[in-house]
Amino acid sequence: MNSLSDPADEPGTDRSPGLSVGDPELGKTRRLTRECATCIFKPGNPMHLEPGRLKQMVTEARGGAGYIICHSTLPYAGSPVPPAVCRGFADRYRTWQLEVMERLWGFVDVEPPDPDSARTPE
Repeated sequence: MNSLSDPADEPGTDRSPGLSVGDPELGKTRRLTRECATCIFKPGNPMHLEPGRLKQMVTEARGGAGYIICHSTLPYAGSPVPPAVCRGFADRYRTWQLEVMERLWGFVDVEPPDPDSARTPE
């Protein structure tokens, strides 16, 4: 193995695709029309995050992918809505990644999942 190669590139290595907020049919980026019912940015900490966790998530997003995927659109949530950019994050932070997405592809705004139709994480 070459020291510059990624071990996941080796034959027989399972490489699961990452979550995508891209809509392949429309060629746009999915973003929620509004905050979901339990948005991590809502007052009162409806997701019961540990102290400092929201700040950590924002710091990581601003330094990495440039956005946060809404937790209610993640596969574990059982939502019919595919992964989408968290509206709470998008309304509060401008990142170069979100600006590039907007300029190159634009956004398709999707309704947040109905909390009654999805399983709630335990």
